[in-house]
Amino acid sequence: MIRLQKLTLIRGTKPLLEQADLSLNPGERVGLIGANGSGKSSLFALLRGELHADGGDADFPVAWRVAHVAQETPALERSAADYALDGDTTLRRLEQELVDAEAAHDGHRIGELHAALQDADAYTARARTEQLLAGLGFSRDQMDQPVASFSGGWRMRLNLAQALMCPSDLLLLDEPTNHLDLDAILWLEDWLKRYRGTLIVISHDRDFLDGVVNVIAHIDQKKLKRYGGNYSSFETQRAVNLALSQAAYEKQSRERDHLQSFIDRFKAKASKAKQAQSRMKMLEKMEELAPIHAAAAFSFEFREPDRAPNPLLVLDEVAAGYPPPTTGEGEKRVLSGLTLTLQAGQRIGLLGVNGAGKSTLIKTLVGDLPPLSGTVTLGKGLAIGYFAQHQLDMLRHDQSPLWHLSRLAPTVREQELRNFLGSFNFTGDMASSVIAPFSGGEKARLALALIVWQRPNLLLLDEPTNHLDLETREALTVALAQFEGTLVLVSHDRHLLRATTDEFLIVADGSLKAFDGDLDDYRDWLFRTKLAQPAPAREAPAELPPAARETAADRKEQKRLEAEARQRLATRRKPIEARIQRLEELMARLETRKAELESLLAAPDAYADKNRENLKQQLFEQAKVVKELEELEADWLDQQAALEALD
Repeated sequence: MIRLQKLTLIRGTKPLLEQADLSLNPGERVGLIGANGSGKSSLFALLRGELHADGGDADFPVAWRVAHVAQETPALERSAADYALDGDTTLRRLEQELVDAEAAHDGHRIGELHAALQDADAYTARARTEQLLAGLGFSRDQMDQPVASFSGGWRMRLNLAQALMCPSDLLLLDEPTNHLDLDAILWLEDWLKRYRGTLIVISHDRDFLDGVVNVIAHIDQKKLKRYGGNYSSFETQRAVNLALSQAAYEKQSRERDHLQSFIDRFKAKASKAKQAQSRMKMLEKMEELAPIHAAAAFSFEFREPDRAPNPLLVLDEVAAGYPPPTTGEGEKRVLSGLTLTLQAGQRIGLLGVNGAGKSTLIKTLVGDLPPLSGTVTLGKGLAIGYFAQHQLDMLRHDQSPLWHLSRLAPTVREQELRNFLGSFNFTGDMASSVIAPFSGGEKARLALALIVWQRPNLLLLDEPTNHLDLETREALTVALAQFEGTLVLVSHDRHLLRATTDEFLIVADGSLKAFDGDLDDYRDWLFRTKLAQPAPAREAPAELPPAARETAADRKEQKRLEAEARQRLATRRKPIEARIQRLEELMARLETRKAELESLLAAPDAYADKNRENLKQQLFEQAKVVKELEELEADWLDQQAALEALD
């Protein structure tokens, strides 16, 4: 197991972790989360042996093999498939030893190595590599192309393939979905569910975390806290913990005020001096609880469009693609027969495997690519807000947020521009500083701010969540859900797609058509038609993932079993949920009575001699109410835990 005890990590002068404790069991799949800069990547570096603890201990079995995704990819002439297979370092070592043994004509050693290669699954390695690359979006032709021919995003996919090919006991993945599209993410999710080692993953994709992990490790206020369950479960548990902590703080504050009030009133009175002294000691011994400082969530909203033509945009028998280059080659047609009318208020999610033409369609809609044939008709007053996959590259890194916005609004007062940028967390000097040192998330936030300023009535968004952290993704989700214009969205973030779109179009086989189903249906379609097909291999193909082996009958039976399981779960949940509801009603009543008693006890004449009998009764009832509340709260927590265990 992994055991972190009293761990302190410092980078430069900044303490990231102080006296942090965490235990992870073998085989657990862990989501490591925390604010940007909280120390997640540094903790990974510690587990890789690249950093040393500044205090405390970090222990895991010395024999464990650790795999991680390299951040740099050399520009090699080696093929993509060979590069991915290099991740299996044991296999490569055995292959080299076999070459050496054959050169030395060492028959005994050759026999041993062939047996070792058999144990290392050497004879299915090529097939496994090609299937893995196919799942990550590589075509058969791309697998034979040199590593140097790929762009940065595709090289990161190759590094991910290397890490997955490496036999490991501990797999560390830092934002593995950043350079993947939806089909590759679904494949990776399926692969990781079947990984048998211990997995720790950093991700800002909540649906991915929900689908993969069964433990959350949260870095907060320089500590590590473990939560059982996936990300959604973590959110629920943390909300409960924060509420209970805040309630405990408020309760203690009331008790402190009451004790202090008694001390102030009676410390000078001889008859009450001893009691006042006693209460002063109680006050001194009372453990100081800190107030809950929950960071205010970042939020923004799209401004109401100035006008809303209807329809906004019409494609009529359009062929989309790339015009002939100057080299004399022919045009590259990607999509044909595109007929689409974008109406006011539509909310469309674009689906399709990598390379199907989603970005080509978006570029055609925005006008970056003229149609190869057919007509595109724009509505009068159309205002497009466009976020491209590589939007950050279009920003001037030697200029400031204020400079970028003033180009869009040269006649607007600087203070008004600064106020607007401040709503996107570009305040003070940050608004007038060059953006080169900004994080990817900060640059993406600036790109969104520039779109919002323009009051678009049609939003065309191509992977807008790349580089965004969980908080900013949630802010974008809320803003898009409230957007009053028309939306066309390409995204690998399923939470964003579910929350902001109400219809899907699929780009497949060179055309565009409606997709009748939800994202779960799309996943089934992908595994049935695309990801289920193993890449052509020179050896026997490796076993396909379970989702790819399902037949229609299997799926029908599976759905029946799942429905029965849901019914059984609902039956078991019902009495627990009823108990929770009853407990909450009782606690609400007691809280009301408790507040009434505290108000009575805080009255100026509550401790007068004439009210002594009432005071005794009220204090007795207050103690009884507090005790009953504590018992109910403990019962409520037990019921919540039982509900979580069922889920």
